[in-house]
Amino acid sequence: MRDPEIMAEAERLLSGRTRDVRLKGRLAEAFRDRSWRQTAKIVRSWMVWVVVLDILTLTINMFLLPRSAALAMLAPGAVIAPAALAVALIWRKQRSDLILSSSLMIGMFIILLAVSLTGIAAGGEWHERYLNVMVFVAIAGITIFSVPQWQTLSIAVMALGLYLLFMLQNPRVEVLSTLSAFLFFASGVSATVVARRTMTILAHKAFLLELRDRRRLAELEEANGQLEELARIDPLTGVANRRWMTQMLDALWNTSEHRSASVAMLMCDIDEFKRLNDRRGHAEGDRCLVEVARIIASRVRRADYVARYGGEEFLVVLPEATERGALEVAERIRKNVEAAAIPNPGSRVAPVVTISIGVAVEPDDAERMTSEQLQSHADMALYFAKRAGRNRAELYKPKLLGLGKRAAPNVA
Repeated sequence: MRDPEIMAEAERLLSGRTRDVRLKGRLAEAFRDRSWRQTAKIVRSWMVWVVVLDILTLTINMFLLPRSAALAMLAPGAVIAPAALAVALIWRKQRSDLILSSSLMIGMFIILLAVSLTGIAAGGEWHERYLNVMVFVAIAGITIFSVPQWQTLSIAVMALGLYLLFMLQNPRVEVLSTLSAFLFFASGVSATVVARRTMTILAHKAFLLELRDRRRLAELEEANGQLEELARIDPLTGVANRRWMTQMLDALWNTSEHRSASVAMLMCDIDEFKRLNDRRGHAEGDRCLVEVARIIASRVRRADYVARYGGEEFLVVLPEATERGALEVAERIRKNVEAAAIPNPGSRVAPVVTISIGVAVEPDDAERMTSEQLQSHADMALYFAKRAGRNRAELYKPKLLGLGKRAAPNVA
């Protein structure tokens, strides 16, 4: 979650006291979405066990209790299982808060009321005993259910209200004894509510800490991504740098896909770049590099790679390229650089900036060469493009090798 307002509210809550943590608005919605599955699983599990225990208890009562008491308990006790089962079914899907909260409150009320009426129907000692059981059922629900505080309080009020109401109707217990027992259970239920509130606050704080950690992790990943981007990008021209191109070549040559297709390299060098710097200054030289890099990058395919390889040198790698295709790309780059009409008054080639390009392509009918060998061929072709008058693209051919041995390449 990257919403600035939500994260600011989360930081505000985390900066205060733990007991003051209160989730509201979108934070509360996010917490409910985050904890829904766990809460629903607990509610369903609890309700299923209520069904099992209810059926088991009614069955055992038929064998252990007097028949009249067991039969009296049967009708109100039989209501518990359908009510619990209905709640479990409703909580199988994430529905609106109104439906979920209403079903839980209604279901708990029916269960607590049915437990109370089970003891009242049997009468005698079962009257008070089942009311005690009803209170413990409520305490179990309060402890287990991770629901909003108002629902916790509602369950507590329902249980204590039913206990007081039906205990006052018990002829076997005096009023003072009833009030004493009520206060005893009220203190226990209250302590449980407070404990449940503490558990909820801690769950909310854990959620806020998780949000903060996730945000910091996202920020760290973003920062690492930016650093990685900076590490592979030439800061002046915006194309890749030599370090990234070297890594890319290693990766390309180590993949099985490369073995099934040839690769072409274009070594590009701006003609008379030193004279441009001397005549017009380094600022104009930088602008020239930026524009030439833009032209080169815009004239290749998305699958191709462009990098600034030296001061005024650019290396272009064309996967799955033929000699004809590589030469077409090189000529397109050369023509567009010349057409850009960047002034270069000191050039002996033309009054505008031009570029020379050496092209090398892996031969289809020979053993695959290394990236260093292919780049060496592109350098050799660039040398002959310079030697032939510059502002041209030259394709490397084996016959150039003999000529190259008589003169060391100098592409300045």
